[in-house]
Amino acid sequence: MKPAGNDALARQRAGEPSPVRHRNSHRHDQPGRPDITDVERQIVGLANRSTQDLQVAWRQLHRTGPPLGLSRDLLIRALAHQLQEQSYGGASRALRRRLQSLAGAAEKATMAVDPGLVLKAGTTLVRQWRGHTHTVLVHRDGFEHEGQLSIRR
Repeated sequence: MKPAGNDALARQRAGEPSPVRHRNSHRHDQPGRPDITDVERQIVGLANRSTQDLQVAWRQLHRTGPPLGLSRDLLIRALAHQLQEQSYGGASRALRRRLQSLAGAAEKATMAVDPGLVLKAGTTLVRQWRGHTHTVLVHRDGFEHEGQLSIRR
């Protein structure tokens, strides 16, 4: 015998109303909202579309092609997010301001140079990135990377 939770899920997938009430409200108390199952159907439909169709949907939405290297999974997730945002509304103005503020603070923190950090001339910094080894040589008056010297001011 199946657990009771599966019956509710099956009814929801079949488009039948869920017997579960949401906390502090009835499922029909919010006028003007689209049918939840319709949005869910659209999101599930994204997984069944070809990658080319998903890229076309991205172009229609953003007026440009998707970023290079964006995986199919992320493309689907981004389009699903956009569907939800269009149906239910996006982040509030206050939340967007707060996120922008946090992003700015994080950017300043990563750009700040530790004043206690002193690199001696002759130090070699090595970093692997995307299968390529980058080597930077510290000079008295700057840094050398791939044969090019940048002077510190």
